Amino acid sequence: MPRCGWCGDDPVYVAYHDEEWGVPEHDDRALYEKLCLDGFQAGLSWIIVLKKRDNFRKAFDNFDPEKVARYGKRQINKLLKDAGIIRSQSKINGAIANAKAWLAIMENGTGSFDDFLWKHVNHKIIVNKWKTDTQIPASTPISEAMAKDLKKHNFKFVGPTICYAFMQAVGMVNDHVISCPQY
Repeated sequence: MPRCGWCGDDPVYVAYHDEEWGVPEHDDRALYEKLCLDGFQAGLSWIIVLKKRDNFRKAFDNFDPEKVARYGKRQINKLLKDAGIIRSQSKINGAIANAKAWLAIMENGTGSFDDFLWKHVNHKIIVNKWKTDTQIPASTPISEAMAKDLKKHNFKFVGPTICYAFMQAVGMVNDHVISCPQY
């Protein structure tokens, strides 16, 4: 049975598709990382981010929100010179803002980042029944609501399309086509 067409035959993409994409993620730090990486992907191909992911992890202290939230001009300048990542000042600033927003959610006592995100799908995976990749939407009313909620909490680079890609990546939505072995 064929995989989802979007992953092509690049070994990095295939491994990501087969082992990560659509697998439910509930670790608060990992969710922060994936949200940031989806933000860095804005306007680019996901494979670019995927191939730089290890560099991003090194550059951003393994996406430890407590460390990233404290980044100042020195760290930002270092990141802007790091050829191993996407050197966009607005996206770097977004990752820092997202770390601060993540901390605010975690410190406010209302639960975890996991709970904050998964409430948008009532803590249940949405299983779609797409026959082709072309049927898969770029955003949905749920991703629009998630984007609005994240923005209300001061997150950056979290529009409806980024939120939907994030929801797919972390398994909130199963958008593997029905012919895919991962479905």
